[in-house]
Amino acid sequence: MGVTTLEQPRSREQHMQLPDENVDYQFQRLMYRHNETWTPLTELQSQHFLSPDRLEAFKPVVTAVRGRVVAERDLQNAPAKDLPLQPGFIDLPQKMLDGFRRRQDVSDLGRIIRIASGIKETFGRVVILGTGGSYLGARALFDSLCHTYHNEMPGKLRMGKPRIYFEGNSLDNDALQEFFELLDNTCVDPALTDERWAMVVISKSGDTIETSATYRAVKAEASRYYGIKSEILHQSIVPITGATSKLRDLCRAEGFTDDQMFTIPDDVGGRFSVFTPVGLLPAAIMGLDVRALLLGAAAMSKRFLEEPFERNPVLQFAAVNYLLTEEHKKSTRVMAVWSKKLESIGWWYDQLLSESLGKIGRGATPLTVAQTRDLHSRGQQHQDGTRDKVVNNLVVRQAKHPPVMVGMATHNEDDLNQYSRRGFPDLQDAAFKGTNEAYENAARPTADLVLPSVNEHAVGQLLQMLMLATVVEGRLMGVNPYGHPGVEPYRQNMIRILKSTPNLPKGEVRDATKGA
Repeated sequence: MGVTTLEQPRSREQHMQLPDENVDYQFQRLMYRHNETWTPLTELQSQHFLSPDRLEAFKPVVTAVRGRVVAERDLQNAPAKDLPLQPGFIDLPQKMLDGFRRRQDVSDLGRIIRIASGIKETFGRVVILGTGGSYLGARALFDSLCHTYHNEMPGKLRMGKPRIYFEGNSLDNDALQEFFELLDNTCVDPALTDERWAMVVISKSGDTIETSATYRAVKAEASRYYGIKSEILHQSIVPITGATSKLRDLCRAEGFTDDQMFTIPDDVGGRFSVFTPVGLLPAAIMGLDVRALLLGAAAMSKRFLEEPFERNPVLQFAAVNYLLTEEHKKSTRVMAVWSKKLESIGWWYDQLLSESLGKIGRGATPLTVAQTRDLHSRGQQHQDGTRDKVVNNLVVRQAKHPPVMVGMATHNEDDLNQYSRRGFPDLQDAAFKGTNEAYENAARPTADLVLPSVNEHAVGQLLQMLMLATVVEGRLMGVNPYGHPGVEPYRQNMIRILKSTPNLPKGEVRDATKGA
């Protein structure tokens, strides 16, 4: 289930994608099935599930909206009421691949791969500084595609890939101090690769105070560690920012040339930037196959542009969730991930949905849960609580590793010997089926986003699908899915408060310049 298009995408590197490689959306379970026999359950399902007739009537509407989204890619000089307009993410994956095919190392993708290779060879640790869309995409890629205990693995098992950390996403003083404490105790000799650390600082505007302030503090630590005049200090900083920004101006003042910085395209918004250097450079540093990520994303864009509703997961996801939110009052959208490794993808989607559609008093509230863990915390509420939720399960067809078996034991007080020949995938599958059967029998709508496996190609498809579906849903709602005006009031208030209060630090101050 899930593939669609209006026109041929421009200049394509063809990728032969087999059906079993597709990410699909399976929503039949939340469709109301007419039953001649009336029961209290069928009445509830008729109220809370989606009518097949309503969805059929809605297909021309969502297909027409696709036409608008497609046309916006070429729109020049959009009316002021339609701004901001940032559809560049739609064609970007294929453009990156085409550029790499033609120009290799001197292309944008080639440069990302080359710089990442240099960082991996020179530094044993890398901290990603950014907040919101400037780090959530990279975090989603790291958690889903790298080893769960990547940072704890010995260097040989990491195959030379640096340890990865994320900072600059909050103003948590103690967390940052503890990160510095980690560096103080594990990075002693800058002559050793494993004890050298670098930073990738990401901010499109350059005026996000969480990232800007953290960059200043972390850079001071780096100056103390390497020495303020050390050549390696300069090499340890990689800026990613907009074509014009305070961060770009700052880095130029610090001696960086434009060739030593990466640029986020103007027509790609922050939360849609995972396939720009914002996500691709960290991914390449992590040792991920960035070309496979882009191939997956490009394949999903192609499906969105070309396939009919019946084979188009973008249109299906947008239409089903829009109708449930707007017409069935399912104002809470639960992303239930059935693998802990995918939880950060849920967090990434939380921001995507919130900032894109949470406008003019409308928009679903996202909630990420990891199953089966959260069945023991939120499961009661989802089963018997308010009927304001739709659950989208994010599931994987095939486990990556051989199954861990329950096994036989001499002492069977836990009564598990009866499952001795079952593995953890069997337990997970039974929990998944049992949970969704229970929800269906209580008229709680659920659907499944199905990944063939957890790899770069599948994750590339998934992220692009969710970005495209969010834009389509925004257009269906009549709200602009780009921009985030609701973020500005807190920033303005914070700056006003900072300027109006005494410039005196609280508590003991860390002297980051000592030893520089």
